[in-house]
Amino acid sequence: MNVEGLTVEKGVSAAELVKGFKGVGFQARELAKAVEVVKEMKENQATVFLSFTSNMVSSGLRELFAQLCREKFVDVIVTSIGSVEEDYMKCFAPFELGSFNADDVALHEEGTNRIGDVLVKNGHYELLEKNLKPFFDAELAKQKEFGRLLAPNELIRDLGLTMSDENSFVYWAARNRIPVACPSPTDGAFGLQMFFYSQEHPEFGVDAAGDMKQLAPIVLSAEKTGGILLGGGAAKHFCIGANLLRGGLDYAVYVTTATPFDGSLSGARVNEAVSWGKVKEKAATACVQCDATIAFPLIIAGVKG
Repeated sequence: MNVEGLTVEKGVSAAELVKGFKGVGFQARELAKAVEVVKEMKENQATVFLSFTSNMVSSGLRELFAQLCREKFVDVIVTSIGSVEEDYMKCFAPFELGSFNADDVALHEEGTNRIGDVLVKNGHYELLEKNLKPFFDAELAKQKEFGRLLAPNELIRDLGLTMSDENSFVYWAARNRIPVACPSPTDGAFGLQMFFYSQEHPEFGVDAAGDMKQLAPIVLSAEKTGGILLGGGAAKHFCIGANLLRGGLDYAVYVTTATPFDGSLSGARVNEAVSWGKVKEKAATACVQCDATIAFPLIIAGVKG
């Protein structure tokens, strides 16, 4: 195939632009390939796993995740507890845009926290604490009723059912019974509040391994599985690790800015997962080296276009 450069005319849609990436080298071509892999997994009715890190919810991809849950585009979400707490906090007040070059000493003194160029005030965390206490009361009562600890996906589903913000992916996942698995439920502010609550209620806890009870039957009963993995960390590993139970994903799309040369899971390419049996040898795959806030909306536009 020859290089086929593209032109950009006035009024061109994102889907048309992405279609033109097929003949362009480097990451443009890989992004176009990612679109084709996602299309194929959807056309072949694969069970679709979406994995992402919490900073993507901070950035503004939250609403796109919510849309995909509302449309039942995905079947399973795997993410960090930070995604859940930030999704929940945005129900009460929006985050603000700042600068990567902000004066962090000044921000700290005024009670503002920085995630890249996104700003989150301490007040958000105060609202989180205020609202989680009665939620934990209800979950503890449920725990006692069931006679067991609840799995992270059960807590997250119950939280979603208390929410009314339709821009929330947790809200839509709960209503469409899309499990939100979380391999790190005690991390972040949510985990800290769980710790504080357990000091007064030592019987309260979470079944950290409980999500596998939900995911294993889904993985094992699926004719095909596909993964869309944005970023890395524990969420990415839990997603591909769960698919180890069935010999690996049939489709895998990675979007990452990490490099593979330090041996990190976040930077590992799809071929490394093949060596572990987490992605099948003949799987359809793509790995886009790009910020997910740019690449993922373009991929979805290409799939829908």
